[in-house]
Amino acid sequence: MKPLQISADTAVKLAESLGVPLEHLMHMPQHILLQKIAELAKDEASKPAPSEGEQE
Repeated sequence: MKPLQISADTAVKLAESLGVPLEHLMHMPQHILLQKIAELAKDEASKPAPSEGEQE
């Protein structure tokens, strides 16, 4: 199995978001990683968007 084709910055951000060590992320099978990214996206989509007055 070849390593994931993602940048170092993306790998670090994904590892932090998923709560896994970077080494585990880089050796994670691609189909499992895609499933976890889909779960993160679903969680993000379910969060209420800030209204225009509350933007940073």
